[in-house]
Amino acid sequence: MYSSIAANKRNTVLIMAVFVGLIGAIGWFVSLYFGNTSIAYWVVGGAAVYTLIQYFAASKLAVAMTGAQEIEKKDNPRLYRIVENLSITEGMPMPKVYLINDPAPNAFATGRDPKHAIVAATTGILEIMDDRELQGVMAHELGHVKNYDIRVSMIAFGLVSAIGILSDIVLRMFFFSDSDNRNVNPIVIVVGVVIVVLAPIMAAIVQMAVSRQREYLADATGAMTTRDSEGLASALEKLKEYGRPMQKQSTATAHLFFNNPLKSGFFNKIFSSHPPLDDRIARLRDNAAKF
Repeated sequence: MYSSIAANKRNTVLIMAVFVGLIGAIGWFVSLYFGNTSIAYWVVGGAAVYTLIQYFAASKLAVAMTGAQEIEKKDNPRLYRIVENLSITEGMPMPKVYLINDPAPNAFATGRDPKHAIVAATTGILEIMDDRELQGVMAHELGHVKNYDIRVSMIAFGLVSAIGILSDIVLRMFFFSDSDNRNVNPIVIVVGVVIVVLAPIMAAIVQMAVSRQREYLADATGAMTTRDSEGLASALEKLKEYGRPMQKQSTATAHLFFNNPLKSGFFNKIFSSHPPLDDRIARLRDNAAKF
């Protein structure tokens, strides 16, 4: 199991390198087209600054977009105590606990590190899960915090957003600029346009790959924390039966949730930030003896 976790972490590093490559490719094309190599550095630097802004603002945005409300122990002793006990077990700082008034069973975690962590659960998941299952769900969310998955996810989201904005700007510059006096190889132009057009799609696919890897890792971490993989597997089984889209949906925050909060559809399945529930359940049960 520890080797699987290490492999997931290595894969994530490699996948994140793809983002840097895509941004560098866009900068390379713009530099060649305008004949100014310094543009590439400005493109990469601008993307880095934008990503940092997203990184530090993401938690507040996630809470605002989901309608989550912070609670104290007296507001919901059951949820608060489960999170508190798991934090003590993991030796982690107690995260802020939020509740989302939504009948859809779900939960999420955010925060750039354990000291700034937030965990949240919907009213729907509290209704259908018993204590054993809810403990598995919240251990999964704290697993994201422990593994710094939220940091990786926020950086990935910031890079995807930056690539999308860069591609849009570059396409507008290309089509509306005067290129009559530029001696640019037509092949370079064709390759550059292909890169700029496909980069946002490739970035979105890579982001989803990062998110799916982290979901498997958080499942494993949660099972190791509770020493009860069946509790988490049972929670996932219930999501197959009772799962539904959340009332407040956003593709920007979907990757943060325990289960995909978006409406089902062809494109949502292709670009899903979560592995199929059946695959997650199978992995937990196949590795139950190894946790």
